[in-house]
Amino acid sequence: MPSVLDRDSLDKSPLADLHLIANELGVDGFRRLRKADLIEAIIAHQSGAEAPEEEAPRTRARSRATAEPVAVEAEAATEPEVEEEAPRTRARSRATAEPVAVEAEAAAEPEVEEEGATDEDAPARSRRGRRGGRGRARRDDGDDAGRDRDRDRADRDRDRADRDRDGDERVAEGVVELLGNGSAFIRLGENGDTSDDDVYISAAQVKRCELVSGDRISGPVRAPRRSERFPSLVRVDTINGRPADEVAEGTKFEDLPAIWPSERLALGSEDVTLKAVEWLTPFGKGSRVLICGAPRAGKSELARAIATALGGREGLEILVVLAGVRPEETGDWTQPEPVASVSFAASPDAQGQAVEQAVEQGRRVAARGGDAVVVVDTLEYVQPALARRALAAARNIADGGSLTVIATAPAPFGGESTVVALDAQLTALRRFPALDLAGSGTLRPDALVGSAGAEAIARARAESANAAGG
Repeated sequence: MPSVLDRDSLDKSPLADLHLIANELGVDGFRRLRKADLIEAIIAHQSGAEAPEEEAPRTRARSRATAEPVAVEAEAATEPEVEEEAPRTRARSRATAEPVAVEAEAAAEPEVEEEGATDEDAPARSRRGRRGGRGRARRDDGDDAGRDRDRDRADRDRDRADRDRDGDERVAEGVVELLGNGSAFIRLGENGDTSDDDVYISAAQVKRCELVSGDRISGPVRAPRRSERFPSLVRVDTINGRPADEVAEGTKFEDLPAIWPSERLALGSEDVTLKAVEWLTPFGKGSRVLICGAPRAGKSELARAIATALGGREGLEILVVLAGVRPEETGDWTQPEPVASVSFAASPDAQGQAVEQAVEQGRRVAARGGDAVVVVDTLEYVQPALARRALAAARNIADGGSLTVIATAPAPFGGESTVVALDAQLTALRRFPALDLAGSGTLRPDALVGSAGAEAIARARAESANAAGG
């Protein structure tokens, strides 16, 4: 580098050339200086100031493929013997170098703010500046994504460690209460009351272990994770005192032997319609009961009255599903509360899914040795094949539990063990009980009420027919 560069030559030089000169002279922080200040610094350094020792290795390390040719050109421009070339060089610089220099000046300011940035990075930073801010934005986004992945991985590891530690430290035991969405809770309070210590059971575990409300289960528990309110069950170890594996590997429900209903379900009501149903069309645990009739014959009212009469009985699980009802009718069902409810505006698939969920829950109760009653209002808009499948699920299991299905529909599907037919004309005239005895009946009533009771039912039907004929 020549020892003397006059101020006029420096004033006429592009900023990029000044940066090269300042770099050769070892001017500290030259990229942050304005042009006037940079010229003063160059003049001060060439007057006798030397670059700090720590800057020398960086200057020598610069790429000879890029920095040296340009430096030679800058030196050549200042030699006396090529003074006549300066105007041409400056003209070329104005046409090409000045826009690049302005861009480099704008891009260089944020670059020197980075910790650990050195002058060896100048060529790379210049290239990044020419490409604009998009490269830096992509790099920053990638760095942020990498940091997010690292945090997520750390959170997963911490949650796994908490799950393992808590699963070994705490074991919960309590009574299962199923929810409408398929998941459940282990109720740890007295008499199955809810508490803040209750343990959440995922829907997958409920399905895999075929859990039903009332089951007493136990298993390890992990603490709540972020955004979780309750602790969660890690796995089911025991169900009703037996290993969960043994219970889950039991015989399929469809393969369990079915027998005729033999235990009558007494309604015990003073309502004249319910009394008529109880004595003239009896049904029991495991019956397939269909309440049929024309529109406005009172099918929904009778189904609701039967569910209310059976509700609250110990050892009898009542599951009500409303499929295809009027929106106003949903509020009429308060006790027992429906486990699922969709209006008649819902698709047949949505209605069928609601029915299948309730029936599946009843099947699990029966397979476990309990007694369940599923009340469906209505099967009218459900696909016929699904409706028959829902009715066919009802059965009295030999030496086991039972599933009773009571549903409403315009007409019988076939396969019912009890049909309760209603007369729309009698209902309109408010002449109760509005039973159509000719269309009603129970298969094998003697198994429910004995031979004498079956004879009494036959006589009552005959008297009703004679009265209608007279």
